[in-house]
Amino acid sequence: MITFLQGTLEESWPGRLVINAGGVGYEVTVPLFGDEVFGQIGSKTKVLTHHHIREQEQTLYGFPDEAARDLFRLLINHVSGVGPKVAMSILSGMAAADFKDAVVAGDILTLSKIRGLGKKTAERIVLELGDKVGVKDAWKAQSVQSTLTPEAAAKNDALLALISLGYKQVEAQKAIEKIPADLVRPDEILRAALRLLQG
Repeated sequence: MITFLQGTLEESWPGRLVINAGGVGYEVTVPLFGDEVFGQIGSKTKVLTHHHIREQEQTLYGFPDEAARDLFRLLINHVSGVGPKVAMSILSGMAAADFKDAVVAGDILTLSKIRGLGKKTAERIVLELGDKVGVKDAWKAQSVQSTLTPEAAAKNDALLALISLGYKQVEAQKAIEKIPADLVRPDEILRAALRLLQG
């Protein structure tokens, strides 16, 4: 699994980058963000990736940050009928925070305005992410994170990471509640919760 690429940005096209990492040129499919999100041609860059393997092809999808990659993985792993291309359209058509707000609010109309996303797919996203995966409550807590204590915010971040890894909200929440109070950083909480869930 290729989790990130670090190297020189050789080419930058709408929706596609070429990164020279160790003398090898990697083509990376990226969302349609504004210019220079990944840097200027010739500059050093780091792109977080998702390595997607199918029978006939392998594709590297690239993201500027963990939030975008987690959302991409959540969509392709937990919403039926949403593959990498549709997930990329979602990330290109709306900021991750706005998308989460729309899912929390059940705003089908706003979601269905994203190019390549119809009303039925928008309804399925709200239903499957909100009800089956249970991510809606965690996103709601994240949107009011400024009112959360640092400990509660760290636990919520770890919860969202576990959900994006494929765990149900209920089991992830139970594991986080068993974590010792002296672990306060999201990455520490996440590692401890993973040990409990896999043990």
